[in-house]
Amino acid sequence: MTVKEKHTALIKTEAKRLGFLSCGISKADFLEEEAPRLEKWLKNNMHGEMQYMENHFDKRLDPRLLVEGSKSVISLLLNYFPSQTQQDPEAPKISKYAYGTDYHFVIKDKLKQLLTFIETEIGEVGGRAFVDSAPVLDKAWAAKSGLGWVGKNSNLLSKQVGSFFFIAELIVDLELEYDAPVTDHCGSCTACIDACPTEAITEPYVVDGSKCISYFTIELKDQIPTEFSGKFDDWMFGCDVCQDVCPWNRFSKPHNEPLFNPNPELLSMSKKDWEEITQEVFSEIFKKSPVKRTKFAGLKRNIEFLKDK
Repeated sequence: MTVKEKHTALIKTEAKRLGFLSCGISKADFLEEEAPRLEKWLKNNMHGEMQYMENHFDKRLDPRLLVEGSKSVISLLLNYFPSQTQQDPEAPKISKYAYGTDYHFVIKDKLKQLLTFIETEIGEVGGRAFVDSAPVLDKAWAAKSGLGWVGKNSNLLSKQVGSFFFIAELIVDLELEYDAPVTDHCGSCTACIDACPTEAITEPYVVDGSKCISYFTIELKDQIPTEFSGKFDDWMFGCDVCQDVCPWNRFSKPHNEPLFNPNPELLSMSKKDWEEITQEVFSEIFKKSPVKRTKFAGLKRNIEFLKDK
């Protein structure tokens, strides 16, 4: 076994021990295929008011500009598929990823542990941990690392585990064994395109972010355009429709990360409870949740919007 192979095996074994679903590695290089795609997406204003998507264009495409001397991108998946969902079928819905503790904290902690492990076992390593908060095209890197393919709904899909997982990276200046990408298994299926309530999937593999329910309920700070009234399928924070209908999610298994378990109250709240939610209840239920991003006023706005259908 070469040194590279040994290091790679060590990292993958530790990633599994830390609870990651899977770990794949690719060479830190320029993302040639993604460059024209990202440029076109931005030019067509599919990022809506997410101005930050326009920043750091070069860094998004080349991890070597983010981490000096970087040689490898270690991509990791962490399952968040819940064992239970909201009980009242009439209640406004929250995307499954936001049921528990904010994933940024949970994953950052695991990545730090992995980086510490690498330094202890292998030696001093220059590297940085990324959880969806820096200009890193995480789905592209995960696909390059063989963890799945980017599906028609623009999510990373895996034959083994579906798509209800978070993606994170360690970008390091360590040479490792690289994984090969897997083939696309969407076939002729158009379930996600047909089911999208706001027709945000404009063509296979292209999502107009400015029409996505997740964008409206989380990113958009202004009023939600009235033309989308009645098209939200009761989603008040995020949206899982294109994942829920994907045949590959038949293989999703519940996570075993205690921090992702929801506040029991969240699951049992009725439609009436949500419509009458107070700042106190919001602060209690969503203490460490990603839902805090939209703030109490934002969630109230979304719930009111659902009443107008």
